[in-house]
Amino acid sequence: MAIESPHTEFHRSDILGGVQPDSPVGFDTCIAEAGWSRLTAGKVTTLQVNVGKRCNQACAHCHVDAGPNRTEEMTYPTVLQVLNAIERFGIPTLDITGGAPELNPNFRYLVSRARSLCSSIIVRHNFTVQFTAGNEDLPAFFRDNGVEVVASLPCYTRETTDEQRGKGVFAQSISAMRRLNEVGYASTCTGLLLNLVYNPVGASLPGNQMELDEEFRSQLQEKYNLTFNNLFVLANMPIARFRTYLRRAGLLESYENELRSSFNPAAVDRLMCRSMVSVSWDGRLYDCDFNQMLGIGPTPGLPSTIEHLDERFMQGRRISTGGHCFGCTTGSGSSCGGQLLPGT
Repeated sequence: MAIESPHTEFHRSDILGGVQPDSPVGFDTCIAEAGWSRLTAGKVTTLQVNVGKRCNQACAHCHVDAGPNRTEEMTYPTVLQVLNAIERFGIPTLDITGGAPELNPNFRYLVSRARSLCSSIIVRHNFTVQFTAGNEDLPAFFRDNGVEVVASLPCYTRETTDEQRGKGVFAQSISAMRRLNEVGYASTCTGLLLNLVYNPVGASLPGNQMELDEEFRSQLQEKYNLTFNNLFVLANMPIARFRTYLRRAGLLESYENELRSSFNPAAVDRLMCRSMVSVSWDGRLYDCDFNQMLGIGPTPGLPSTIEHLDERFMQGRRISTGGHCFGCTTGSGSSCGGQLLPGT
């Protein structure tokens, strides 16, 4: 079932998040006070690739502004450049995202080829894409290629999930999760990983990841006999579609202030941008997925496209920052792999 994107008038400041290079009171000042002269990358272990913005859903919190009417998608030549970069630099993890990445016609080729090049392939999955034409066999395809599935599920209740993602999404998500369990995902016998992603609904910060994991686990097991490996808890970024919601609700300033006031310097060392290179659907390079969506490119003088990726980008590069970086360093920290400091 495709969920139609609601008509939304976006202002340029909504799409870009109003983010400009840091002011003297911005993120760079905070990390300097925490002892960091500048934010730099360590060794790159993950290539995160956004293969397009087309999606069968139009979620209220989406920082990509993805939806059924988006047409941007990674072409076959760019896919080849991605594979070439993985092989040249021995990057162990390929993290594929979108939109719904499975809707890109080159998606299966990318996964199949990368299987022999990477030790880990992650696909950011929305569950309901399994019910779109030609994707009914996705669980088996994932299994056969040893894919780690990271699937979004805003809540274990129908009401909250459908509020954020659209009517009928919860029921389809439960059915899709069951299909993955049936082919061996989240089973100790297979080693196939199924991780869930939780984003809060509305203008609030996420709760404790460990506590939410236990809650999700017990509810899904008791009510639906479903299992998963880990729950990743992410903070919503005040950019794109979620920023529009905050602005219209009069909550933007208070939410941004809450992110800033909850800055945790202990999270800086574990930021995903320090071990990741992000690639957009058109092959451009970024320090992270959020910089990609905001159009904040790498430090001047570094390669700007996957075709020209070189050693300068792979370790020690200076990371471009902005006010949105508080979203990754708030509280226990937040990343594509969940909270950075789960015990705090």
